[in-house]
Amino acid sequence: MSKTILTIDDSASIRQMVSLTLSSAGYTVLQASDGEEGLAQATAHRVDAVLTDLNMPRMNGIEFIRQYRAHPSSAGVPIVFLTTESDDELKRQAKEAGATGWIVKPFEQEKLLAVVKKMAGS
Repeated sequence: MSKTILTIDDSASIRQMVSLTLSSAGYTVLQASDGEEGLAQATAHRVDAVLTDLNMPRMNGIEFIRQYRAHPSSAGVPIVFLTTESDDELKRQAKEAGATGWIVKPFEQEKLLAVVKKMAGS
């Protein structure tokens, strides 16, 4: 059975690239355009990992993680930031909120796949 990855990003082109990269490797990919939509997707479906942007309208990545981590279905689900930000203070806040990892955009597709495989299994 394939693993399900949720990608949350307000950029449609980033969501498409993530989706193509992961689905071509055999993953099922759910997409959301902001943290609110992401939270709805993450709590309505069983997901094996979440990739989220930081800066998004309505609910940013850190707020998404805080709310998702308060939900029982988030237990054991790795969450990785996929963002242009590389600020140490933001990384600290993300870790405190419950983020598992951090990938800086623009990303290499192989690197993204390697991180997802390591976290969600293949």
